[in-house]
Amino acid sequence: MSAFLDTSGLYAALVRNEPAHDRVAQGLTKLWEDGRTLWATSYVVLETVALLQRRLGLSAVQDFAERLAPTISVVWVSEALHQRGLRRLFRENRRNLSLVDCVSFEFMESLGLREALALDQQFAEAGYRLIP
Repeated sequence: MSAFLDTSGLYAALVRNEPAHDRVAQGLTKLWEDGRTLWATSYVVLETVALLQRRLGLSAVQDFAERLAPTISVVWVSEALHQRGLRRLFRENRRNLSLVDCVSFEFMESLGLREALALDQQFAEAGYRLIP
């Protein structure tokens, strides 16, 4: 089995003073212990790095790159996946739904993934089970 990692989950797992840190870190640990393949898109990695750098600095980015990123199967967003995400974004027509989320949903559907380590309620609204 596999699970998808969203920026919201990755950030909470990495930042100890985030309110959801403990439960997200436990959820991530459980995924590792269960031997699950952890997926993310290159857009999620980029978004995570930008958020960590802006809020915490390069040392947090280095921690992510050295500790967590090697455990993730990253799929680089192709032109076709990007276009599917854009079509979904326009079809959904919701201001609070991002292109990164729409690309994530399209990727998850392509692999049949049903679970995401995420705090972002858009995943639940799209019908995915949130971990934790």
